Amino acid sequence: MSRRGWVLFLAMSVIWGIPYLLIKVAVDEVSPETLVFLRCLIGAALLLPWTIARGQLRPVLRHWKALLLFTVLEMAGPWFLIAYAEQTLSSSLTGLLVAGVPFVAALAALLLGEEERLTPVRLLGMAIGVVGIGVLLGLDVDGAQLLPLLAIGLVLVGYATGPLVVTRALPDVPGTAASSIALFVTAVVYTPFALPQLDGTGQVSAPAWWSLAALGVLCTAIGLALFFALIREVGPQRALVITFVNPAVAVLLGVWLLGEPFTLGIALGLPLVLVGCVLATRRSPARTEPSELADVDSAVP
Repeated sequence: MSRRGWVLFLAMSVIWGIPYLLIKVAVDEVSPETLVFLRCLIGAALLLPWTIARGQLRPVLRHWKALLLFTVLEMAGPWFLIAYAEQTLSSSLTGLLVAGVPFVAALAALLLGEEERLTPVRLLGMAIGVVGIGVLLGLDVDGAQLLPLLAIGLVLVGYATGPLVVTRALPDVPGTAASSIALFVTAVVYTPFALPQLDGTGQVSAPAWWSLAALGVLCTAIGLALFFALIREVGPQRALVITFVNPAVAVLLGVWLLGEPFTLGIALGLPLVLVGCVLATRRSPARTEPSELADVDSAVP
């Protein structure tokens, strides 16, 4: 990997490891609807002019049906559900549970005929990952957290199936352009829910505002731009490795900055989930590299 590739990789490992921390801080003072609206509004305001200036708006809009489905599966649905779940769950536990996306993605791709067969190594990885998530749920979760856990389950399904929509319907669409339009559409969808609540934002603390700003600027606009730059630099499969680092960053920041407990469930579940991710996402050496948006199971947290 080139020096530029390493810089992009390290940057993305951190940038997409901190959203869970920022969401936790912000959602204590603003509603999930308002959080998603402001995050997408900021991201769209930064990325959409770039898309228009490069003349990519009309070509992307030709695929508007698939783009709407991608928006629901990757942004409009998951970002609201994560914010809702973090009203109850810790940021570290949420980040670690979302790391289960590669397992669901591998299974969904197999069922829909988009993936090569599951080798014994990949099956072992999925089994290890499921055990890791089971350890987390068994040791760190009580009955009162059922709805937030169901919300994260829906997040996994959305993040896992979103790339399949891209593979089938958006293989040649520039990633940043598609993301900018998805951000704009999501902001529009949440506008009627968020606007009535904006009057109360005068009571929101500075840390929450800074978290919202960082979420929109750093984790969304800059994060998406750097992610697709990373794909162009090192290829989709190497870029996927950030999926294995993000949960560790989420856990570290949650414990260090928010004082969340480093529980026995996290201590045992984290290495199991990470090892499972590595094994479950191993590809056949003969497989060709897909386009920048087409086959990356890394979710936008």
